[in-house]
Formats: sequence, structure tokens, C-alpha cells
Amino acid sequence: MMTEKENTRISKYLSLVLRHAPEAAGITLDENGWTDVGILLKQLNRNGYVVSPAELDHVVTTNNKQRFIYDDDRTRIRASQGHSVAVDLDYAVGEPPAVLYHGTAEAFLPSVEETGLDKRSRHHVHLSADDETARRVGRRHGKPVVLVVDAARMRADGYTFFCSANGVWLTEHVPTAYIQRR
Repeated sequence: MMTEKENTRISKYLSLVLRHAPEAAGITLDENGWTDVGILLKQLNRNGYVVSPAELDHVVTTNNKQRFIYDDDRTRIRASQGHSVAVDLDYAVGEPPAVLYHGTAEAFLPSVEETGLDKRSRHHVHLSADDETARRVGRRHGKPVVLVVDAARMRADGYTFFCSANGVWLTEHVPTAYIQRR
């Protein structure tokens, strides 16, 4: 059984190679972000991450943010969202809750107040359905600030939302008119 430290180390590496730099592990992602599990395991082992199929399964199934998913027959794996590489995750348009939340750090507020929430190098802005998740996200970047997004008004005004497999709400941009500081 792997230690929690090893689980975290492998999870971080999977985030890197399945979201941002597949070439770092010598893998390729298809147009929808999937890669073959067998090839991934082989390449992980070549790169100093000795991982068995059972250990990979443990990392995937115990990740508290459900960052990774298998396909139906468990022969392919991908990151749920957060890619900076070009992939089409083929999300269905969804009806978000009336209010969504975004966690950031106080240091980033001037930029948010000026331009709203931008996806930057990602494919989408990430929003959560609860303020505690947003607060945890903000804490990773400094003194946390939770922003409240009027998703119902955005949707009524024609903005599109998607919900990833792990419950993260995604949209292209959140203009300042829809944001309030909590």
C-alpha cells in the first residue's frame, strides 16, 4: 500500500502530464484528453514513478477532488478539467445553480475588478457550487477571497456553463458585472 506522501506525489505528476505537459512523461493525449492506461503506467515507471495498476486506481479513486477519470472500460484515463493543452472534453451545456463561487487570493482582486474572471492559460474559468471549496482554492494562492458569481443572471444573459465529471462548473469568462465579493 502506498503512503499518503507517495499518493500526493503521483497525483501531482498525473496532473502535470494529463493537463499540461504529456510530453514530460512521453505520452500523447487524444483530441478529448484521453491516454492509454497501459502506456501511461509504462511511461510513469520509466520516469521514476513506480506505479502498479492497483496503485494508479487508488490514486484515481481516492483523489478528493476527483481530478482524474477512467473511460467506461477503464483502458483510458484523462484529467477531469484544468487543461492548458488543447483538448475537447465534450462537456454538455448545463444549467448551473443560481449562485456559484470562485476562490482567489486578495492579491489578485485588482485584476478581477478590472477584467472579471479570465480563463488565462486554461480552457475555462473554474467555479464551485459551494463557498468552502472556493475558499480552499483561494487559500492555495495567498489570503483567500471568495467571489460570488450571479450564474442565473449570466445564464439569462446568454453565457454558457458546463459541469465537469467532478462537479466543477466551467465557463469562458465572468465579467465584473456578475461578481460580488463575499
